[in-house]
Amino acid sequence: MKSAALAAALAAFTAPALAQEAGWHYSPLAGEGDRATLGCAAGSSPQTFVCLAVRCEDDFSVGVHFYTSRPGGDAGRWRIDIDKEDGHEVEAKLDGSPYHARIEGDVGPLLDALKGGGLAYLDPKAGPDLPLNGITLEGSLQAINQALYFCAPRVPPVPTTPAQ
Repeated sequence: MKSAALAAALAAFTAPALAQEAGWHYSPLAGEGDRATLGCAAGSSPQTFVCLAVRCEDDFSVGVHFYTSRPGGDAGRWRIDIDKEDGHEVEAKLDGSPYHARIEGDVGPLLDALKGGGLAYLDPKAGPDLPLNGITLEGSLQAINQALYFCAPRVPPVPTTPAQ
């Protein structure tokens, strides 16, 4: 009995961390809770990973972030090709989130493509290449919608005046 418990405990420590698990899932990074989802490339591990994070920011805007193990960081120019269609050229800058770099500007078209596509390829325009660069988009629609469900700012109720 003790050996079975020990084996189960050791297996838990050797399994890949959920933060780098392939596919789309909530983000388990500290403080993220249900406000963000990660989509990671097939073959990602705690040591080598390529992920995109979609996050409800503190100001209720939607942020898309790069989160990779690429040496030199994730800030800079990127091209994201979805289903081999015209790529999205983006600029990512460092920010205060737990992810490495946030895409600047209007992410609406990219977000729509991530929700409706089949496969996304990430290509940094400078610096080292990515060891893995294909992220399946299966399950992305549900995962992104769940992460952004509470992102809309709350509006106080409009007071009603009694009928006269």
